Amino acid sequence: MTSNQKAVLLALCSTALMTATASLAKLAAHDYHVLQILFFRQIVILLSTLPLLVKDFPNALKTSHPGLHSLRLSGAFAALSLGILAVSGLPLTTATTLGFANIFFVSLLAHQFLGERLGPFRLVAIVSGFIGVFIAIKPTPESFLDGFSLIALAAAFGASLAALSVRKLSQTESTTTLLSYQALFIGLLSGIPMIWLWRQPDLTDLILLLGMGCLSAAGNWIGIRALRLGEAGLVKSVDYISLIYAALFGYFIFGEYPDSSTLLGAGIIILAAFAIVQQRPIEKLLFAANRKMRRTDRCYKG
Repeated sequence: MTSNQKAVLLALCSTALMTATASLAKLAAHDYHVLQILFFRQIVILLSTLPLLVKDFPNALKTSHPGLHSLRLSGAFAALSLGILAVSGLPLTTATTLGFANIFFVSLLAHQFLGERLGPFRLVAIVSGFIGVFIAIKPTPESFLDGFSLIALAAAFGASLAALSVRKLSQTESTTTLLSYQALFIGLLSGIPMIWLWRQPDLTDLILLLGMGCLSAAGNWIGIRALRLGEAGLVKSVDYISLIYAALFGYFIFGEYPDSSTLLGAGIIILAAFAIVQQRPIEKLLFAANRKMRRTDRCYKG
């Protein structure tokens, strides 16, 4: 088995675990505050990161970019907390579909944030993606009044800020530093409100909440392993399978049926997101095909 094939299998496993995490968060949200759910997730994430932090302490917390870390942590906190809130009020498939809007936010912001080129190919893909989002939301007065679709988009925007910050920070910061800051400070941000929001879980709920954290931690680590083994574009393309997982979990656990608008919007979003992720390979293919056509044309003229 090649490294890319192993990476795809790991990515499929990671995506399934993250979708299962969202399903457990949706179950827990019936009885617990979003921040308490996030707090339990962060307890497990912190415990899984602790060996790295202790091994490289205090260097793991040294940084020359505190402002960029603050932006990243703000984005990650918004993405995680608002993501759980969105899942609590939307069908799992719809929430997952709207989560892919972060790819389009990243593409737009990367032009200003990282100086990446924003060519016509990418612009068309971004516009198409947001059209897909618009279709999936099914904009009506009711959908805007309940606010959950907008919350899902706000979570996607937060995720895009975190992703762009990581891209910038990864040029100078170690993986241990990046993981340690998120584990510690997201835990702190969700932990302080527990003074007022804490609700004592019974044994069943405790297993549910800690199980959610374990699935999330495992999904994160397996996802990192997949990215190390395989090509980034190939591994990230597997993320779209989460829609299938979300549809299955939604149907079997919550009795949800994705409607035609969600499916149509999801299809457009996936195509647009795939075009952005695979932009360079597609452009190279089109360039090679164009060169071949020109050579053939010259041969005929000759």
